[in-house]
Amino acid sequence: MRRGNGFDRKVADALQRITAAALGPYQSAVVRIGFAGAWLCFLLRELPHRQELYGPDSPWAWDMARRLVAGNDAFTVLVWGDGVLWFECVYALSVASSLLLMLGWRTRAMSALFMVGVLSLQNRSIFMGDGGDNVIHLMALYLVFTRCAQVWSLDARRAARAARAEDGAASRDRTGPVLWCLLGFGLLVGTFLSLSHRPGLFVPLLLWVLWLAQGLWWAVSRYAARSQPHTLLDVIANLVHNTALVVIMAEVCVIYATAGWYKVQGSRWQDGTALYYPLKLDYFTPWPALSELLAASGTMVMLLTYGTVIVQVAFPFTLFNRRVKNVLLVVMMVEHAAIAVVLGLPFFSLAMIAADAVFLPTAFLVWLGAAAARGRARLRPRGRSREAPRQHEQHTAHRTLVG
Repeated sequence: MRRGNGFDRKVADALQRITAAALGPYQSAVVRIGFAGAWLCFLLRELPHRQELYGPDSPWAWDMARRLVAGNDAFTVLVWGDGVLWFECVYALSVASSLLLMLGWRTRAMSALFMVGVLSLQNRSIFMGDGGDNVIHLMALYLVFTRCAQVWSLDARRAARAARAEDGAASRDRTGPVLWCLLGFGLLVGTFLSLSHRPGLFVPLLLWVLWLAQGLWWAVSRYAARSQPHTLLDVIANLVHNTALVVIMAEVCVIYATAGWYKVQGSRWQDGTALYYPLKLDYFTPWPALSELLAASGTMVMLLTYGTVIVQVAFPFTLFNRRVKNVLLVVMMVEHAAIAVVLGLPFFSLAMIAADAVFLPTAFLVWLGAAAARGRARLRPRGRSREAPRQHEQHTAHRTLVG
């Protein structure tokens, strides 16, 4: 009986933990910032070539993309029209949503728009990418289900200001309902367009669920903030967030495990030449002198080749040992940074580093955030000193008018 009671208590404690709070707030924030920033940098770099990559001037013509989407049921709003204006609007929306998601402004809505932008552009031209686009594609779907704006976001700052309000109540939010109505209208139009093209109905259905859930959350928070329905919605949101965070971690492990085991089976990785050949290709040598220096050392090439395989195969098993996991995590991040420089794959490396960040220790992330805050304060000492008297004057004037 005692053993049974102890097991039941552990199960109850585990359920309490995964439903009482959204775990990993710093890790989810890093993933949000990393993937939104990586996609934003890619869109900005390819801004002069956007028409050739995803637009009307693409070699993968609009009719070809439409036939492909009709066959694989992929979602992209770019098949709704082949005009330049429509493409420019979608591209601009992708840039704006990436920036706002990275900053954490209206994160729930921006994560949905971010997902729409990523899926629309990538499914329009499926041959554009270097491997990192697949990771961004998956993470854009997962981020929708996370509460990734608990820290390091404009939403968190707005919530903190509302909590510090003098009357003790959150200020009325007008931007949120207006944005919700505008997105609802756009979603309604998009649903009709999706029905006319038949494929890709899963994403509109998901967006409708998110839109209705967000409206219900706002209504309950506005009119019954301390009621049982609000508590229930909070528990469901925490459970969905924690589940999505586990899925992100599992996805990273699957990526490394499959990549490592496929490398083990490859002859080029077994004889140690898998890295040597890319270093001799012009496409993967942005720094020819550096590539030639690495390729000249057979020992270095073999060590890097075998080290990559060992690290990728071993990483999922190191999650049971925190210290070993942290060491391999640093090794993999350094490896991806080296890939960005040596092989000229910056966005692939940024995507993988952002994915690796989900395993970073909370203590390190808290220290990193504090260090960034101190650095920002040192860069703006004059502005802050000027702002403080201004806030004091406004507060004094407010008290004078009220009193």
